[in-house]
Amino acid sequence: MKTGTIEKARLISIAKGDTPADLVLANTRIVNVFSGEIKSGNVAIGGDKIAGIGDYHRGERVLDLEGRYLSPGFIDGHTHLESSMLDVAQYARAVVPRGTLAVVTDLHEIANVSGLAGIRYVMSSARHLPLELFLMAPSCVPATHLETSGAKIDAPALRQILRWRGCLGLGEVMNFPGLLSSDKAVLATIGLAQNKIIDGHAPGISGKELNAYIAAGIYSDHESVSLAEAKEKLSQGMFIMIREGSAENNLEALLPLITDKTYKRCFFVVDDRNCVDLFRDGTIDAVVRKAIALGLPPIRAIQLATINPAEYFHLRGLGAVAPGYQANLIVIDDLSSLRVDMVFHRGRLVADTGKPLFSVKRAASRGLTNTVKVKPFPIESLQLRASGETLPIIEIVPGQIITRKRIGKIRVRDGVIIPDISRDILKLVVVERHKATGNIGQGMISGLGLKKGALASSIAHDSHNIVAVGTNDEDIYAAIKEIERLQGGLVVVAGGQVLASLTLPIAGLLSTEPLEVVVDKLHHLEQAATHLGARLSSSFSTLSFMALPVIPELRLTDLGLVDVGQFKLIK
Repeated sequence: MKTGTIEKARLISIAKGDTPADLVLANTRIVNVFSGEIKSGNVAIGGDKIAGIGDYHRGERVLDLEGRYLSPGFIDGHTHLESSMLDVAQYARAVVPRGTLAVVTDLHEIANVSGLAGIRYVMSSARHLPLELFLMAPSCVPATHLETSGAKIDAPALRQILRWRGCLGLGEVMNFPGLLSSDKAVLATIGLAQNKIIDGHAPGISGKELNAYIAAGIYSDHESVSLAEAKEKLSQGMFIMIREGSAENNLEALLPLITDKTYKRCFFVVDDRNCVDLFRDGTIDAVVRKAIALGLPPIRAIQLATINPAEYFHLRGLGAVAPGYQANLIVIDDLSSLRVDMVFHRGRLVADTGKPLFSVKRAASRGLTNTVKVKPFPIESLQLRASGETLPIIEIVPGQIITRKRIGKIRVRDGVIIPDISRDILKLVVVERHKATGNIGQGMISGLGLKKGALASSIAHDSHNIVAVGTNDEDIYAAIKEIERLQGGLVVVAGGQVLASLTLPIAGLLSTEPLEVVVDKLHHLEQAATHLGARLSSSFSTLSFMALPVIPELRLTDLGLVDVGQFKLIK
């Protein structure tokens, strides 16, 4: 008999009670995501799968769970793990002990810097980790024509990725203006993924435009920020990914969407969550915990983090505690607090009381370093000349990644626009860093709160040029030069001095240091930003989205100000 047939025969024998299990999890309360009930029993595991649930006592190992709850491992149905700033193994150290055992990602962040090499690096790094990493082929490399990216994934490359093992379909189609105008390239990209899952990205789209977007074959969305928006999308056939990230907080507004009639069409995602939030609060477990605190019944909350994403992505054998399912399981002491005690991956204990029990090593990152290539420029290149008394200003919306376009009066000295700190109007700069083109975009932004100094980062979705914000050109210039010297990272500068920094040498996005070190440095950066007056809970996460020209309303790229509604450069 073939190996697979032998394993199946043994699983059947264990299920019948004829053969002792490899592991019996005894005296447990099982979260049944199919019936929405809690059922007491023992769980017999053979190899990496669940053989049966019921009266099982014989096993090579019997572990008495003493009445604790047993749940399927959590599934994050849409995330960009690059936003954690952690190398892949360290990311696993952060999320696995919290109960997240499967992640769906399109890796378009690292792909926009390093192309296929970046995707291969992440996927190969995850190969020996206790984490199921599923890929959605990135549809947006580059995301738009309104910015300069470091790489391009064309149709032949995309066709190749879609054939990879573990690739589920096409990642979020971000160029919704292109789709709605029937852009040939966008439609050709969607055509490559026929009969596969295609994820959406449809901020603020409604009415006939929403009909058109869905008609193209796109059946999910994670960009809803209001209940009315999410209701319309769900009623038109979309699955709603309810997002709660570091800078994108949509859970509370969308929670009323979840009813007995609609819950099967919803699931939780984090999209972007930095390492401090992962380490302090968790990942999908944090979303489930918050949903429970806001009044969602615990079993329903767990369904939205397990079986619902598994069924949407056709992840057979994941998302439930049931015969034949993979033994990706978490032990929980109390459903309300959702403290994860033990984590099993494919039947093996991989984390206990929040501590990982698996070893990690970093894969070779050859070709993914030294990616910051800035054409030398003088500080005068940062000047923004005035053409009138007013200017479009990017207005940050706290807790969201959408912005508002505001026409505001500006402060001018000798024909040059300068920050107006008293009115919280600061300078925003984006410097191209992939091809040394010399492109520098300049604009003004409100809502960050800095009183002095500057912040800069090589994380700037989705093309990841250098983005900097500050109260004066001297500190902005110093911050940009420090990012260049570090070959990627985050910095806080004041008075020309670097107050805090975090080096991100892999594609300018990921650290090579351990989880705890990266968390400590990012925490120090946020504290330094707060000391300079920043009033957001996650200044760097918010800053990273200010160059993303597919989220309304106003953005800044290396090519200039972008009116997202018109999908064109306006300055």
